[in-house]
Amino acid sequence: MRDASHRCSRKVDVAGTGFIVLDRVYADGSLTDEALGGSCGNVLVSLAMLHRDVAPVVALGNDETGERLVAELFHAGALVEYISRRGDLRSPVLAQSLDTRSGRHDFSFMCPETNEAFPNYEPIGEDELALARAVLTRCNVFYADRLSGSILAAMRMASIAGAVIFFEPSEIHDEHLFDEALKVVSILKYSEDRLGKRLSGMQSRCVRIVTYGAAGLEVSDRHGVTWCAAAAAPTVLDTCGSGDMVSVGVIDWMLANQFASTDLRATSLLDGIISGQRLAAENCAYAGARGLFRHRGADYVRTLLRGYAEGYSAATE
Repeated sequence: MRDASHRCSRKVDVAGTGFIVLDRVYADGSLTDEALGGSCGNVLVSLAMLHRDVAPVVALGNDETGERLVAELFHAGALVEYISRRGDLRSPVLAQSLDTRSGRHDFSFMCPETNEAFPNYEPIGEDELALARAVLTRCNVFYADRLSGSILAAMRMASIAGAVIFFEPSEIHDEHLFDEALKVVSILKYSEDRLGKRLSGMQSRCVRIVTYGAAGLEVSDRHGVTWCAAAAAPTVLDTCGSGDMVSVGVIDWMLANQFASTDLRATSLLDGIISGQRLAAENCAYAGARGLFRHRGADYVRTLLRGYAEGYSAATE
């Protein structure tokens, strides 16, 4: 185990952990692309391309896939020294099957060409947590889309140091861990389709962002609920990554406005949410979770994020 306590002597914008995977995109049955994916991967690499200081805290295999994922994060501008490469792991791979006519997609850990199982995701452990202690106590935002004992410890560590804890779960595997996480989470973002029934009566101090697909989303806290209609998508080729773009918009807006965990209110996040919805809508016109970045570039994405200040109005009710 390495000691990284000397590595991070300044604040970083975002530290994050969770699902970082190599996406293999099969469009209409043919392999068309391979790129870093997963919600955590999409959010962190997008923020890095927007010139935010980003530190992924993950465990990857000491294999070719892991090398590709680290290289993509590095070239985007992320700090990669808190990524552990382990010989006992195989880096995760995910197949995305895309129907370009409908824009629908499905995911599988089975290779559609060989029917063999791809390597699955493994969360960080105690060694990775110790390695990242310095950055976890010096980040403005901590992002996670998965939960384990070590990830909960990372949340607590970052929360005690004053970070905004942004948690975006897709499933709940351990009820106790989840309930403990809610005690430190600042923003909880989830899909109504996936977790709405489980969380409908939840009592929590955090801001909740609940997504309803193409219809829009609602943002709420103990003071009330606001509905945000979705931005109109000019073209729908692939909806993959839409939710991640909303998260990117919210986090980037919080960083730009120097929000602290004590400042958070649902209504205070509306401008960031609308920026993210605008990214999500435009991203639908391109294949891949970050097609907008690939085809239009980070400078164009930045103009979309600034759009609210330049005359866009909030699509809220």
